Amino acid sequence: MRIVRFFLRLVGWLLTPLVAWAASFLGAWLGSLAAPAIGRPTMGLFFSVAAGAVFAIGGTLIWMRTLRKSPELREVLAVTEEGIPVAAIEAEPAEGEQPAGASQP
Repeated sequence: MRIVRFFLRLVGWLLTPLVAWAASFLGAWLGSLAAPAIGRPTMGLFFSVAAGAVFAIGGTLIWMRTLRKSPELREVLAVTEEGIPVAAIEAEPAEGEQPAGASQP
């Protein structure tokens, strides 16, 4: 059961970049469908890239808004409101503390 829990948390931590990637792919694909109507190949390529960027940013903003509004989702994924894994924050030393294994001057 411990391995399953670890795997689910790992997938949860990777959801934010996965959402951005999937949204950019969808935007670029839709932009590529609309690109032939533009006429010039270079402008069609730029349109596809721009559509991918707009969708990636929009998808990430929507995902982050969902994380901020859903404490249950944050708890299941073990992330903060910003999407940072809780384990990464717990591993950081507090201000004024030295990291583990550091020697005193």
